[in-house]
Amino acid sequence: MKRVTFRTEYAEPVHPIQAAVNDAVATTRADLLYWSPTADGTALVWFDANPAAVAEILDSVDTVTDVSLHDDTTGTYALIEQPHLKLRPAVLDVVSDTVVAFPPPTVFHGDGTVRFDAVGSSPALNDLHDRLQELTLVCVEAVREYRPWSSSSVLTNRQEEALAAAVAVGYYEIPREGAVSDVAEAIDCSHSTAGELLRKAERTVLTAVMDK
Repeated sequence: MKRVTFRTEYAEPVHPIQAAVNDAVATTRADLLYWSPTADGTALVWFDANPAAVAEILDSVDTVTDVSLHDDTTGTYALIEQPHLKLRPAVLDVVSDTVVAFPPPTVFHGDGTVRFDAVGSSPALNDLHDRLQELTLVCVEAVREYRPWSSSSVLTNRQEEALAAAVAVGYYEIPREGAVSDVAEAIDCSHSTAGELLRKAERTVLTAVMDK
């Protein structure tokens, strides 16, 4: 199996929360971590902003009916309820019809692009790419073998994202091709934050390996 990182322009019409992130000054990204395809559209989203800024952003979205905010050292987690998912039907059709899995997070950037990973066979991933191309501009940022680490359950989403970015930019190549600054740019954070995420993720993974 392969794991592919896609980056697309958000297909019109733009989701109300994505539009609010695009317009906001206080945040540059929102990570969709988990969501339930139910009538109320409950979702857990991480924002790179403080709770007050996130509250202001979500107050401007009329489809949001309830919000629970939880402060984090790097941003804010928001448990959001909406009466409808407000996702484009054509996109939902592609997601439901394709034979691939979508591990979190789905990252909504303030420039109107979306980055997400998909796991599956090469033919299925190629089919997903072709169908998305019919809806919007899409590029492939990384392709790698899928390796279900035994330690992945104890990595945070941000740590796993930092490791994936490090692999993609060649940070672990010999000789090294990428730097921490490249990882920081890929995941939209500061150099120091990227370095801390990598160190903590590496410690977690190596500890798990040595404990076997």
